[in-house]
Amino acid sequence: MTDAPDDTPDRDADRIARRAERMRESRKRHDRSPLYGIGMFGLVGWAVAVPTLLGVALGLWIDARVDSDMSWTLALLLAGVALGCLNAWYWVQREGRDD
Repeated sequence: MTDAPDDTPDRDADRIARRAERMRESRKRHDRSPLYGIGMFGLVGWAVAVPTLLGVALGLWIDARVDSDMSWTLALLLAGVALGCLNAWYWVQREGRDD
């Protein structure tokens, strides 16, 4: 009970002001649920996985038809991963701009 009675209204006003500021900040943010993050993980995963698998499939098809010292499967796997990473980077940058 060391607080003077006239300090209480000031502390209450500060507490209300902080709470109002937090509410304003939360309204500024987009209403994104925790599922938004999971969806972004899924988007990035598919953005990398699809070109990678397409590269492997195309590489296997070429390797089965062309007799070559070079492994087309490995080359197109790496190309698919690179293309997928660029694709994922594009989507993450695009979603980040909305913030």
